Amino acid sequence: MQFKKYTKQRNGSIQGLRSFKDTLPKNIKKFISKRGQIYSETLNNWKHIVGENLFKVCYPKSYKNSNKFGVSTLTIMVRRGNEVDLEYSKKEIITKMNTFFEDQVVEKIKLTSFNDERKIIVEKNDLNLNVTNNKFKDKISNVKNEKIKKSLLELTKVFKKK
Repeated sequence: MQFKKYTKQRNGSIQGLRSFKDTLPKNIKKFISKRGQIYSETLNNWKHIVGENLFKVCYPKSYKNSNKFGVSTLTIMVRRGNEVDLEYSKKEIITKMNTFFEDQVVEKIKLTSFNDERKIIVEKNDLNLNVTNNKFKDKISNVKNEKIKKSLLELTKVFKKK
């Protein structure tokens, strides 16, 4: 059996099945290993962590893991005018995150505020039955295979339910 050398993605390849992590590019592997799990779990369970009221006005923007120079920090985007509510519940969010992950995951929370211009666009999209915007509708309509087109439209309906 001969080995081929691919310098961009993997050291060598052999015929047969290989694991999923070996097929990923190196830069994506680094991103997933550094903050993929904690950040993705935080996004999935954000409503449970902060509660219903704060869920409507804020969302996690980024997560920076701790290293020699700094502590682990969660950056949260907050709608302008609701910064005080989130400021008072910082300690509660930190304790909930640490108990959720059963480890000292977050030590500091950093707030960034944004204007509420996005809300108007979201309300207009809610009136439409499909979640997809015009750019994606055009791309889906250009697909020639009917089965793929149907499945893409069903996928957008699933995202709307979430």
